[in-house]
Amino acid sequence: MAQQAQLNSKYSGKRLLIADDDTDMRLLLAEYFRRLGFQVEERESGLAALEAAMANRFDCFIFDVSMPGMSGLELLKRVRDRGVQTPTLFLTAHDALADKVAGFEAGADDYLTKPFAFAELLVRVKALLRRGPVTRASVLRIRDLELDRLSQQVKRAGKRVELTAKEYGVLEYLMANAGRVLSRTMILEHVWDQSFDGATNIVDVYVRHLRSKVDDAHGQKLIRTIRGLGYVIGENEVET
Repeated sequence: MAQQAQLNSKYSGKRLLIADDDTDMRLLLAEYFRRLGFQVEERESGLAALEAAMANRFDCFIFDVSMPGMSGLELLKRVRDRGVQTPTLFLTAHDALADKVAGFEAGADDYLTKPFAFAELLVRVKALLRRGPVTRASVLRIRDLELDRLSQQVKRAGKRVELTAKEYGVLEYLMANAGRVLSRTMILEHVWDQSFDGATNIVDVYVRHLRSKVDDAHGQKLIRTIRGLGYVIGENEVET
């Protein structure tokens, strides 16, 4: 009971909109998140979800892709066209790469296929809540450094930079927040999630890896250390 009360307190201010024409699935999702303390609204069609999204503020959207009348893709495109940048997760049975690419191109932040584990769904929603609204550009650029979110390719001065999944995650987070100092804890929670039990110095290790691949061969250093605070990506010289 104490653990449940703690969860309820943690999520009691978070508003979630769920859109799915599968009544059983929609109600199951709504009940699950309500038990965790979320304030949940659920809609059975894309049109109804669009009206709700425009009328109220939400912290996260969970949309099915296949809905009659207005698909989840069209729903999110309309939401984004109206300037709403609420973090969005597609929850769908469509698992082909082309479907995932279409989802991200429509403005999604994450994509989870059915069947799924509720524990994984919660982890992904928590990550979106921590991230909050961010830039939706599919290509991020800082000087001659380019990161393509769709292909997950990185180039510096036109040359491909080979990164591991975690290195890519750290770089994408830095570039999406260019000019903002990110603490080691922020990077750890975003890239490794809260389930990671290791020390924050793992972030320093990966930033060193990134510098060796992204900065070392170039006169213009982009990844900066801010003493006592964390890291920022920009164009000034690195503080040591």
